[in-house]
Amino acid sequence: MGRNLLKTEQAITFVKDTFSRKLIQALNLIPVSSPLVVLDGTGINDDLNGIERPVSFPIKSLNEQRAVVVHSLAKWKRVRLQELEIEEGEGIITDMRALRPDEDYSPIHSIYVDQWDWEKRINEDQRSYTYLKNAVMDIYQALYETEREVESQYPDKKAVLPEQIHFISSEELLNAYPSSTPKERENLIAEKYGAVFIYGIGGELSNGFSHDGRAADYDDWSTANEKGFNGLNGDILVWNAQLHTAFELSSMGIRVNKTSLMHQLEIRNSLDRAKLPFHHLLLNDKLPQSIGGGIGQSRVCMFMLKKTHIGEVQVSIWDEQQRKLLANQNVNLL
Repeated sequence: MGRNLLKTEQAITFVKDTFSRKLIQALNLIPVSSPLVVLDGTGINDDLNGIERPVSFPIKSLNEQRAVVVHSLAKWKRVRLQELEIEEGEGIITDMRALRPDEDYSPIHSIYVDQWDWEKRINEDQRSYTYLKNAVMDIYQALYETEREVESQYPDKKAVLPEQIHFISSEELLNAYPSSTPKERENLIAEKYGAVFIYGIGGELSNGFSHDGRAADYDDWSTANEKGFNGLNGDILVWNAQLHTAFELSSMGIRVNKTSLMHQLEIRNSLDRAKLPFHHLLLNDKLPQSIGGGIGQSRVCMFMLKKTHIGEVQVSIWDEQQRKLLANQNVNLL
């Protein structure tokens, strides 16, 4: 089994190197360093759905001031664009490692998260569905080409992605499958098209519910776009034949400006967050307009290498019963 695990490790490196190279070229990104922890109370850490608890600890050398392990770097990257004086049309990418202790274990979730976290500077006129769509197509092309290189290197890993990704708003998806749950709708549309970008995620739909949760202070999910729907963000999903489910590879979007930030904070009854350092910078025009997102490294490797469990492509913590159960299914955790 040891040699097979070693071959898997080599294949993981091949996937990550190939895709990251293509992504950097497609979006004009510059690799930068990133933090594992940030200070608590700054508003920098990603709140995800607003309920997940970060890993937190006091720092002796800072008079016991508390730090938190990042959930993601959605807001940190925007500050970094300003600090590094990144010009319009340029962006940054970093190898983000995070801990999410409230994550529910599943074949596609563990408490450890690894992402290609990227952020690109844009101008106010580029805050549009058209710009978002073009960025999605660039990312998808990198995925499409990577999968074909993986097949060339490992002939048993057959490429399955369609040439084009399908675009649909969360409201259109609701109208198409009104009696289905959000997850069921994702499964239906992903199986139909093979790859789909669902945009406008976070705001309330016509049925009174949102398609999925989003924090109020990074993606813009409330601004009306030129397609006639609210939202300048979304998720890239592909159909995972191994797991028979829609498979999210990326969450991304055009970031809030000061108008949409205040509107979304009001919707979420979180106006008190406007006083935090990050939000204060944005509301005082100290941060650039940007688009950005995270692309799951382990998710991409799972999909490209046709693995059925995330533990086959990343080292995390699993209970012994789970390990034995998976071993009986010939699933070898790293």
